[in-house]
Amino acid sequence: MEPKQFKVAVVGATGAVGNLMVRVLEERSFPVGELKLLASARSVGKTLPFRGADMPVEELTEDSFEGVQVALFSAGGSVSRKFAPVAAGAGAVVIDNSSAFRMDPEVPLVVPEVNPQAAFSHKGIIANPNCSTIQMVVALKPIQDAVGISRIVVTTFQAVSGTGKRAIEELRLQVSDIVNGREPKREVYPHQIAFNCLPQIGPFLDSGFTEEEMKMVNETRKIFDDPEIRVCATTVRVPVFYGHSESVNIETRKPLSPEEARRLLEGAPGVKVVDRPAVSVYPMPIDAAGTDDTFVGRIRRDPSVENGLAMWVVADNIRKGAASNAVQIAETLLDGGRL
Repeated sequence: MEPKQFKVAVVGATGAVGNLMVRVLEERSFPVGELKLLASARSVGKTLPFRGADMPVEELTEDSFEGVQVALFSAGGSVSRKFAPVAAGAGAVVIDNSSAFRMDPEVPLVVPEVNPQAAFSHKGIIANPNCSTIQMVVALKPIQDAVGISRIVVTTFQAVSGTGKRAIEELRLQVSDIVNGREPKREVYPHQIAFNCLPQIGPFLDSGFTEEEMKMVNETRKIFDDPEIRVCATTVRVPVFYGHSESVNIETRKPLSPEEARRLLEGAPGVKVVDRPAVSVYPMPIDAAGTDDTFVGRIRRDPSVENGLAMWVVADNIRKGAASNAVQIAETLLDGGRL
């Protein structure tokens, strides 16, 4: 019997994440029988490579989803809010990378290494979490399962690729301008990003936190199904092209030594422990870029609180933090017989 093939649509295919979704579908040998690449009218005429062929980009319309069984969305919240229900109504399972549906109680928020079973309760739409949340919960899941976590304090160091193609180009041009004695231009960020750190990702709320910081708080609680877990996040944009880094400090409900934490992490799916500080071996974004693993190192006891642990977590934000996680969700449905 021939293995089942699926009609798959990628919405926002010409963006940084959408483009990578197409590549990841091919790399992971997802059973694509027919691929539709969808984007705005201005992208019509472009092509993207897939399995040795140049696939044309079509304009996204309400008629785009006939026969589509899996629709991967990465075109922003407004597009998702308009077209994801249309795709789901046409019979597709939508896996949405925007923030549009993440906190909707009817929409599961899924990281396959953490809460794969949540995907099976979908009603047509599944949400992909924020990139920073994904890598953190992958690293903390084995600890949460073993001893429980009561509090998380996280500071992120986020690459410009999280903002998109224009931000990548802005950093590249600013570095070139500065090293060549020219005044750098800025359009994407409120301040120069080259050789700088911006402690703001997204707009500020009345609380003094940013939207990005509160995404990490609320999404972590939903993914862990633990409304009592306390989370404080500070999110920072840094002049790195690919790969988010995080300083993560946790308080566990029961004692856990760094050695025990290391053993748990070494056996966890999707985690790679890189932790030999004596020889300067620890996770770095240049090593994580282009991979789907979540790298964890600098695992140590926090002596300032009872049951405290600190660690350093790094992952490729547009792969594991977006495109690969979305394809893994589709694989979870396939493996569970839900496609």
